[in-house]
Amino acid sequence: MLTLDHIGIAVEDLEKAIALYENLLDSYPVHREFVESQQVEVAFFRTGSSHIELIAPTHQDSAIAQFLKRKGPGMHHVAYLVDDLEESMQEMEKKGFKLIDKRPRLGAQNKLICFIHPKSTQSVLIELCQYQVH
Repeated sequence: MLTLDHIGIAVEDLEKAIALYENLLDSYPVHREFVESQQVEVAFFRTGSSHIELIAPTHQDSAIAQFLKRKGPGMHHVAYLVDDLEESMQEMEKKGFKLIDKRPRLGAQNKLICFIHPKSTQSVLIELCQYQVH
């Protein structure tokens, strides 16, 4: 079963976006970090049992920078939390979903992540994520 973890929103200016969401949600980011492997800086806001992730590029050639050039600021992806990412990836492939990632990779908040291609999900980029067990 998939559980909504967060909605990712691509933004051009993280500071302006944080100010907007602080005003909108009447709260502050609960987590902020640079994810160098994805060339982004992110800020998370808690919204009930899930989060809003604001994502800003730190390099002009990052995937988020390319997304912003093509589509402008806005919803980038929907992320679902899973218990076992590798098992979930296998299940998704068996169901006919096209995976962008062939193996889990490290994402924000020290989670393992992978993406499902929007061509197999009616144009919605879907992220599967799993908290790492320590």
